[in-house]
Amino acid sequence: MKPQNIFSNLLDVLIVLCLLLFFASFGFRDSRMSGGWYQQFFPNMNGSTITSLTFLDSLTGYALTSTNSSVQAFILKTTNGGDNWNIIYTYVPTASTVHFTKIQFADSNIGYASTNYYDFYKTTNSGLSWVDFANVPWGADDMALINLDTILLVSSDIIGGGVYRTTNGGLNWSPLGPTSGSGQPSTIYMFNKDMGFCLGGQMWKTTNGGVNWFVIPGESYQDIKFFDTSKGWKTYGTNILEVTTNGGLNWTPQQLPNISHTFTGTNLNIVNKDTVWMVGAAYFPSAPIYKTTNGGINWSYQIPDSLYPVYIYNYINFINSKIGWSYSNTSSFEIHTKVGGNDTSFFTLVRNNKITSIPKDCILFQNYPNPFNPITNIKFQMLKHGFVEIKIFDITGKLVKVLINEKLYSGEYSAKFDAGELPSGIYFYSLYIDGLKVDTKKAILLK
Repeated sequence: MKPQNIFSNLLDVLIVLCLLLFFASFGFRDSRMSGGWYQQFFPNMNGSTITSLTFLDSLTGYALTSTNSSVQAFILKTTNGGDNWNIIYTYVPTASTVHFTKIQFADSNIGYASTNYYDFYKTTNSGLSWVDFANVPWGADDMALINLDTILLVSSDIIGGGVYRTTNGGLNWSPLGPTSGSGQPSTIYMFNKDMGFCLGGQMWKTTNGGVNWFVIPGESYQDIKFFDTSKGWKTYGTNILEVTTNGGLNWTPQQLPNISHTFTGTNLNIVNKDTVWMVGAAYFPSAPIYKTTNGGINWSYQIPDSLYPVYIYNYINFINSKIGWSYSNTSSFEIHTKVGGNDTSFFTLVRNNKITSIPKDCILFQNYPNPFNPITNIKFQMLKHGFVEIKIFDITGKLVKVLINEKLYSGEYSAKFDAGELPSGIYFYSLYIDGLKVDTKKAILLK
């Protein structure tokens, strides 16, 4: 065969392989989207992670980042719902400990970005350019945007911290209460121009735009959101979610689904008086996202269908009942839904503070022996037929083995997990029925 013919044949083979890889990856992306959530990736920022994110509508969003090892932080923008993000501003702070803290927009043009230093940025042209006022009295831990010109920010600095307000778009700032020495506020939430809350050593409330504050004794929060001036939710401590119907003066606990996790209530998002989303549960190999559709009487959770498992989600935002985003501070991607999350969710019913689980279509048992070396058995029970998968993940969330991948009928089954080629450590095995993950358990390999 002539050399040119060999080259031509090899080129044809390479083209076919490239096309196959393209269509295979394209199809895989589509299948992820059909699960309810799909992943969107941020550009390479050399180690910077997202610190704040906001969406103005289904297409336009902005994000801030931490400072990377090159002492750079970034402002990003998307115009297609997060499918693509572009760096629109690079911030070079004075030290690696300085970073962006909060971004908010008053309308489609005017937006503000705070830092934990004296820098305070404003745009009047949808992020095309940013002006640094560099005149904030103290670095801002958090910010609450009231309207085009009025902003409140808080600083937890022991010496000069407290609440500060501008009424001219950041040109000048005036101190407001509360101030309490080492208990200066580090977070602030304003429901409207009058009512809001801040938290430092104590939890304070204002009803006149921050001019005066009063203490709500014995209360604290990780996050707090209100539907109106009476009803709201807050998270506090470990596994504590509370609701108020009198403007935050009194709080009543609400029971979360009884799954194996540690919940710290990172972020709440209220769609309407009945529908609330919440993230903050640490769970492996993938964290849940919580949802109620009846004002917290019942809470459900769903495990987003994502390629890379996430240990904990730190942020969630829905602009309506269907379109929303969530991300983890430690990941380089976010997840997005256009259909209100997963098509099906795990539900745990709460009645009179007693937990009653809806029966599952299968039962996953603890492996035996456990710990093991190097073989263990994983037993499960099917109450009806379905397509079954058992997947093994390592401690980083990497898929290391698929034990079962077939359609099965009702009955008890056992799968042998031979970890002879794997190193000692903690592994997780998940049971999937018809593509939906229904349970995960931990196995310990000791060699």
